[in-house]
Amino acid sequence: MPDQQSSAYEDPYLWLEDVTGDAALGWVRAHNDPTLTELCDDRFDEMRRQALEVLDTDSRIPYVRRRGEYLYNFWRDATNPRGLWRRTTLESYRTDDPDWEVVIDVDALAAGDDVNWVWAGADVIEPDHTLALVSLSRGGSDAAIVREFDMRTKEFVADGFEVPEAKTDITWENEHTVLIGTDFGPGSLTDSGYPRVVKRWRRGQPLAEAETVFEGTAADVSVGAGVDRTPGFERITLVRATDFFNHELYELRGDELIRIDAPTDAGVSIHREWILIKPKSEWSVGNSSYPVGSLLAANYDEFLSGTAKLTVVFAPDEHTSLESYAWTRDRLVLLTLHDVASRVEIATPGSWNREPVPGIPPNTNTVIVAADDMGDEIFLDYSGFDTPSRLLQGAAGEELTEIKSAPAFFDADDIEVSQHFVASLDGTMIPYFVVGHRSSTGPGPTLLGGYGGFENSSTPAYGGVLGRLWLNRGGTYVLANIRGGGEYGPAWHTQAMRENRHRVYEDFAAVAKDLVGRGITTVEQLAAQGGSNGGLLMGVMLTRYPELFGALVCQVPLLDMKRFHLLLAGASWVAEYGDPDNPDDWAFMAEFSPYQNISADAEYPALLMTTSTRDDRVHPGHARKMTAALEAAGHQVRYYENIEGGHAGAADNAQTAFKTALSYSFLHRVLGIGVN
Repeated sequence: MPDQQSSAYEDPYLWLEDVTGDAALGWVRAHNDPTLTELCDDRFDEMRRQALEVLDTDSRIPYVRRRGEYLYNFWRDATNPRGLWRRTTLESYRTDDPDWEVVIDVDALAAGDDVNWVWAGADVIEPDHTLALVSLSRGGSDAAIVREFDMRTKEFVADGFEVPEAKTDITWENEHTVLIGTDFGPGSLTDSGYPRVVKRWRRGQPLAEAETVFEGTAADVSVGAGVDRTPGFERITLVRATDFFNHELYELRGDELIRIDAPTDAGVSIHREWILIKPKSEWSVGNSSYPVGSLLAANYDEFLSGTAKLTVVFAPDEHTSLESYAWTRDRLVLLTLHDVASRVEIATPGSWNREPVPGIPPNTNTVIVAADDMGDEIFLDYSGFDTPSRLLQGAAGEELTEIKSAPAFFDADDIEVSQHFVASLDGTMIPYFVVGHRSSTGPGPTLLGGYGGFENSSTPAYGGVLGRLWLNRGGTYVLANIRGGGEYGPAWHTQAMRENRHRVYEDFAAVAKDLVGRGITTVEQLAAQGGSNGGLLMGVMLTRYPELFGALVCQVPLLDMKRFHLLLAGASWVAEYGDPDNPDDWAFMAEFSPYQNISADAEYPALLMTTSTRDDRVHPGHARKMTAALEAAGHQVRYYENIEGGHAGAADNAQTAFKTALSYSFLHRVLGIGVN
């Protein structure tokens, strides 16, 4: 390919960035057809059916969130592919067949509006839970419409708050007023396509007349508002995200804007009289220094006045990091990772003494499903690669009860899970999990997964579809905990950003080599799969490490790092990857950008490229242009683009089952897996 650092270079496939242009969609259809013809055989149909059984089964756990006296759940199944927003009581939920009251039937709503609505969530007014701001997207895009909904009558409010399709941030200030950031017209969005302005919008007032209360700049990622309506602790907070990882936080008291002077890269939460701060870089206050990834607590009012004493609630070590936390009214739930295995503790504010939550097996992944900040109820879910989910419920600090369990979707009798560590190029030890077969007698087909970005941790979890379509057909699965994620705290992420991005790819390559070295697989039998930032990972494996793999599945990917910041939400990720308009940044980005590193002389592994036309976060142009350029260089690519689905690549369970079966059909063909 031509030197793409040259100012004279013109992208020959720029026209494929026209998302819904006739020529671009014609190209998509011409590439979809042969892929579907090749991969959609009887084996595919069986896998699609098996995947859909898992996704649609009524025996799944219906995860809930408490709002007042009711537990709310959003549910999709074969009868309700777009979903039901529904509620029940705890007493009923504890039974095998809860009595669900449907609040919104999205399928019926879509039929009535003649629009393929996809549920995008609801902001319910606290603490009375009488009104909601319901978001619905067309086909699964990030942009959504907003409509006011009455939780008592279960009807949309006539002449209520209603917002046209946009990437909107909206929340209740009171029952007659909302704080909103949306597309108000020219100049109201950031370069990343998110709100730049927050306004106060009163009931009955035209949106154009709403008063501005806060503004950021076009170069910011976004601005937004939060409202705490807890009686006695009412607060309005405003946030200005200057980049993806840094933000300024304020409290609005009347017309006064008060800066909450925590580090801009720290995680901050305010609950009743407390403020919690999680530094992502070392923070010195007076004579004290607090490490990266610690959790600090202080009295909120004292912190604002500069008189607060910071207390260390959690301090990381070489093996342990804080993954997440959640408040109940009077307790703090802490979820930590010790070499990527979950531990849960309950802390008591004031003393900050921590007690472990019993009953959670080792080497499993725990998720804080919900915590009631008006009471002390918590819901915890744990699962493992070979252990279906179990849902625990009870009061924080007391013994929890298992109230729901998911069925086993595949036979795990022959499955064993092991954890290994391998030295990356710079000597850092990288953990990875192998989910294999006790009866295995030699190398076999292996699928390697990873992400490595934005401090997102990849943790052990049960996958019914993975088990059915891969493990029970003789495959081995591997999860790589590479840098860029958050498995060992913020530093695991920050040491692989920007000019150090190469470490992500070196880590993943090290795991791939170790799998072959251990005799778990061979190069010809090793495949890798990743989406979004993980799709970029796959693109780099293709162009820089093609000799390590027999097949790659690249999903909703970033691939053209020269133009990523100009496409949809791409500008918000400059802090992660670098700024290609800065020559110093492009010098290191050019080394890993897949679109700029295609070679006609290289031998590439088999490749399946998938994306979604409706993805308004990562532009489908990345996958389209990469495919076109690879083909022009003489390489074969199987390509599939879903017309709907947003960044998830699918708008409902049927589409998810389809695209999942398509990937496994490809992998089975290339790696030679038969059907048991």
